[in-house]
Amino acid sequence: MIDEIVAWLSARLLAWIPLLLSLSVHEYAHALAASWLGDRTAESQGRLTLDPAAHADPVGTVLLPLLGVPFGWAKPVPVNPANFRGGGDGRLGMLVTAAAGPASNMAIAVACAGILAMMQLLSPDLAHGLAGRTVASTIGMNTTLAVFNLLPFPPLDGSRVVDFLCPESLRPAWAWLYARSGLGIAFLLLAMVFSGVDLVGWAASLGAGLVGLALGGDR
Repeated sequence: MIDEIVAWLSARLLAWIPLLLSLSVHEYAHALAASWLGDRTAESQGRLTLDPAAHADPVGTVLLPLLGVPFGWAKPVPVNPANFRGGGDGRLGMLVTAAAGPASNMAIAVACAGILAMMQLLSPDLAHGLAGRTVASTIGMNTTLAVFNLLPFPPLDGSRVVDFLCPESLRPAWAWLYARSGLGIAFLLLAMVFSGVDLVGWAASLGAGLVGLALGGDR
């Protein structure tokens, strides 16, 4: 019984630690992009850091992932577009800031693929062992985070693309939906259920493709 509990906890921690680090990098990327554009709001609140403690959400980053729920989130980084340099309404700055998060996850996935390829080159046993499997799962985790966050539903990062492109005639309706971000997520989930679109599977297949490339087809 004790051995089973230890094995369960070990498996959860091996999955949780890469998720914690990946979410932290994602939020740090948002904060860094905003800072580059002139907004120091996140920095003033201690969010311009890679320290996971600054970004962790008790439920989305800790509780649910440790219970085995296959998704998670961190605390959103505060951004004030009024502080961006160059004036304007801040929509372009928000687009750049939002895009930084998914871009950081893809960068992690590509970097991990490089690490896995090096492991395969130096020691195939290492690449196919626990360390290699952990790196491979981190690749899939980050491709999934990137793809999911690029969906054009508030409050996901992809909604900033819609916000940037939205014509003035539709802005009141978009503002109403954005203020009710829970509706956007609910619509997304319903659309996935009734359309039969396996978004998570598609994102995972992207990660699997990177893993296959890193291992040279030897999986």
